[in-house]
Amino acid sequence: MDDRLQRVGVVGCGTMGAGIAESALSAGLDVRIAVASEAAVGRAKDRLLKVFDRAVAKERMTPEGRAGCEARLSIVPDLYELADRQLVVEAVVEDLAVKDAVFKTLDTALEDPDSVITTTTSSFLVADLAACTTRPQSVIGLHFFNPVTAMPLVEVVRTPHTSAKAEAVAQVFVSDFLGKEVIHVQDRCGFVVNALLVPYLMAAVRMYEQGVASAKDIDRGMTLGCGHPIGPLALLDMIGLDTMVAVVQSMIAGSDDLVAGVPPLLIEMVETGRTGRKAGHGFFRYEPYGDSPRRS
Repeated sequence: MDDRLQRVGVVGCGTMGAGIAESALSAGLDVRIAVASEAAVGRAKDRLLKVFDRAVAKERMTPEGRAGCEARLSIVPDLYELADRQLVVEAVVEDLAVKDAVFKTLDTALEDPDSVITTTTSSFLVADLAACTTRPQSVIGLHFFNPVTAMPLVEVVRTPHTSAKAEAVAQVFVSDFLGKEVIHVQDRCGFVVNALLVPYLMAAVRMYEQGVASAKDIDRGMTLGCGHPIGPLALLDMIGLDTMVAVVQSMIAGSDDLVAGVPPLLIEMVETGRTGRKAGHGFFRYEPYGDSPRRS
């Protein structure tokens, strides 16, 4: 593999995948995004180009910079079109079967045996995903935080099989190109941040469920009383309640004794479509979607 990282692949163009792709394009990398279908290609391209258009309108990017990002961006409906990528970031839904399938395909699709395969999983063991490949030495976890373009931290997660070379390439990508701070963590359920954060968020849901305080006051308690930049319930809305249910369930399956279970209220909210900011309604209402909440 060329020692200079130039060609990056991203699997998935949801919130995390799009944010990672945007950051990589802005850093001057050639980025190819693999999406699930031909129909999704146009949607993914529109999503990213609108981001760059807003950046130009707000004078955070020059028109020339936007043109360069568009020129370096390609979107494809087939994982095999990532064959020449030096590093691939898997950013699909937090579903083990889906991730397993992606890793198995990437294992055969990538031409260079030294190409690095990374996962953005927030709750599964990286070693379990690496075991789906014939190149576990090339697999490493990169746990980004939402929104990717604003959050400065990435958890870098080695497995017992990850090679020093793969870790070095991942470090260059995250630190040198994306400008992120890194913490190195063990491959355990929830890593560091989620292992501490998820029990706290579930405690806030149970507190609201039990009528201890309103959603507004629970959040004000943590922002004004503890200095947190955002309250736990607003944070859940930003993450997505459906995403959080999947994270908790996978942490429970991984025998993480820090998480007691998914509060019934959270499951009920997801089943009725109240999944947070992206739906316009979670613990708070958002009008228009994504704007500051109207406290309810």
